[in-house]
Amino acid sequence: MKEDTNLTTASRPNLLRAWWPAAVWVCLIAFESTDFFSSENTGSMLYTLWVHLFGNVDLHFFVVFHHYLRKTGHVVGYGMLSLLLLRGWRATLGRIPTLLLRATLLAWLGTLSIAALDEWHQSFIPSRTGTVWDVLLDSVAGVAFLVIAYLWLRRTANSG
Repeated sequence: MKEDTNLTTASRPNLLRAWWPAAVWVCLIAFESTDFFSSENTGSMLYTLWVHLFGNVDLHFFVVFHHYLRKTGHVVGYGMLSLLLLRGWRATLGRIPTLLLRATLLAWLGTLSIAALDEWHQSFIPSRTGTVWDVLLDSVAGVAFLVIAYLWLRRTANSG
């Protein structure tokens, strides 16, 4: 009888293990959405660090650098979120190759939803600005990461 219980348990996905990384990442995004991570705050901290490590820097160069660094953070952050959501959906739906596209689309919809909620949240914080352009950037980053993951997973499923 014990064997039947182990078989049943093994065939069900461990949803906590599948979803906790995505949940932690969403909490990290929510924390980064606060006043503490406003452009003004990160800029002054980064500028101080830059000057300490490398000496004086042209202010215009630094402002441009800081802008692109923050946008790179959006791309990497939401790209990672999309992959973590894909991981959760694959564990939930099963690793059946025919469900890979469904899991990928659900991961992208989750990424888009979190991006929209994050920007909406920022619109209520005086030191932050919530913009539709950041939602677009975040969702495009999610699509890019997911397309690469989808192609990789499809390729490995077909070769194995």
